[in-house]
Amino acid sequence: MKYFLSLVLFSISTAFIAQVRFQAKPDPAFYPERSVVTQIVANIAYQGYDEAQAYFGEGEYEVFLDLVDGVLDQPIILLDGFDPGDSRDIGALYASLTFGGQNLADILRAEGYDIVILNAPQYTTNGKDIDGGADYIQRNAMVLAALIEEMNAQKVGDAELVIIGPSMGGLIARYGLAYMEANSLPHETRLYISFDSPHKGANIPISLQYLINYFAQEVGDPTALAIVDGVLNSPAAKEMLVDQLLGHLLAGSTFEQDPTKLLPAGAPDFRDAFQAELDDLGFPQQVRNVTMINGSGNDTTNGVPGAEIVNTNLTIDALTDVDVALYFTPEANQTNTVTDVTVNFIGIPVATFAADAESPSTTDGVDSSPGGTASISEVLGDGGGNPVLIEFIEALQQDIYSFIPTMSALAIDTDNWYGTPNLGNSPFVNFYIPNENEPHVTVTAASAQFALDEIRQNLSIADHEITSSYVLIKNPVESTINLALNTQTVAERLVATVYNLSGQRVMEKQWQQPTGELVWPHNLAGGFYVLQLNDGATIWSIKMLVK
Repeated sequence: MKYFLSLVLFSISTAFIAQVRFQAKPDPAFYPERSVVTQIVANIAYQGYDEAQAYFGEGEYEVFLDLVDGVLDQPIILLDGFDPGDSRDIGALYASLTFGGQNLADILRAEGYDIVILNAPQYTTNGKDIDGGADYIQRNAMVLAALIEEMNAQKVGDAELVIIGPSMGGLIARYGLAYMEANSLPHETRLYISFDSPHKGANIPISLQYLINYFAQEVGDPTALAIVDGVLNSPAAKEMLVDQLLGHLLAGSTFEQDPTKLLPAGAPDFRDAFQAELDDLGFPQQVRNVTMINGSGNDTTNGVPGAEIVNTNLTIDALTDVDVALYFTPEANQTNTVTDVTVNFIGIPVATFAADAESPSTTDGVDSSPGGTASISEVLGDGGGNPVLIEFIEALQQDIYSFIPTMSALAIDTDNWYGTPNLGNSPFVNFYIPNENEPHVTVTAASAQFALDEIRQNLSIADHEITSSYVLIKNPVESTINLALNTQTVAERLVATVYNLSGQRVMEKQWQQPTGELVWPHNLAGGFYVLQLNDGATIWSIKMLVK
């Protein structure tokens, strides 16, 4: 039986590991002119959940000075995200900020800001081989802490740092800054931008995990095992994935499913421990915390629960073929078969594998939830020139899936991945949220403007939450904005201004000596806005959703 499986595995795995990626390749036209790459070693060692001792993390960084005076005086640190095998180098990280024929890093450098890119390489320390791009988030955070101290020592003047954390980099930045505050280590940072980061976990369809793991473990092919060990079972993946194959295996088996473990489950001793640690540490308090995400804010989904990803027959050779069917996890409180594989030799089944999934009563399966998307075809390197893999990709009926759910990117603690998020439950003070789901860590003109406004510190809206003086009666808002004034509230004039999440003013209205309930008709498109109220004495703002 393993002979026939080996034929299948040989056909689909050789191109797979070299091409694994969870975001689009950056435009090579925007790679920067390179200079000197400098190594950095953490000052604080970290001992992982499955490690017998602590290790000092390592990184590499490059400084791209501004184009105004060429002096390191306004550093902006950009972090690496999940990158097993270090396939995305410093140049690619810089180019990843490209949008619409422009590059955010180029724009900032032209305005006098310096871009510092921290990459997580592969390295060996104290006899241990570490793949930094898939290593413990905490150890990478200690590397960031060392870089923060180094940049504050090198910079000219007293301008505070800005840190941008795309994807897993957002968790590294959050952890590092909060850790420094908790341990009285000055970070001299004014702004933290989380960019589609999985604050409540990330997702790779469990059906795809089962498929890859089955071929790897049942045959023992070293290339396929490297995919499982280096990507799916890496420390970072086990910390982030809300549903991970190790949480479902039958005791004593490396690939068979335990039929009593069908509900979503993270990697044992990793996922829950990490989330508890992250939640306990919280967010940094001495910086402005904002987020730009790629998931929809109006409950637009990525397909439907239980959707058929692929159901096809792949020809391996003249005698061998394989039936493969994969599905999204199902609707709330439902169970379905997510992975179904049959290997046939001269039309006779010689090996089978199947795995089921159940969704909790509180939410539909995460695969189709609103969120920043990843693509199965990109995960598979677009086929890598392999005809069988290309045939598999061409048969895909559902290519994209929710990689970073909207609720997770907003750090909202909920047991439902769907619905319109209540921004009042998010710890961030400002947001960029698109109406449509976008590919993970994609920069658009709108999100770039949001980041520029935050970095330039020229936002015209306040951070204060609305007080009992003024109450937004309905949120989400329908055809009118309804404001109620407290009976004790006395104001000569009230100015109400609506801003979109890029900081642009879209509506404004004034009331003289306002009292009681104020009704303001509007024609705003559906989405998130910020309503600012100014009564001449105080300015308040409230996050508002228009249905």
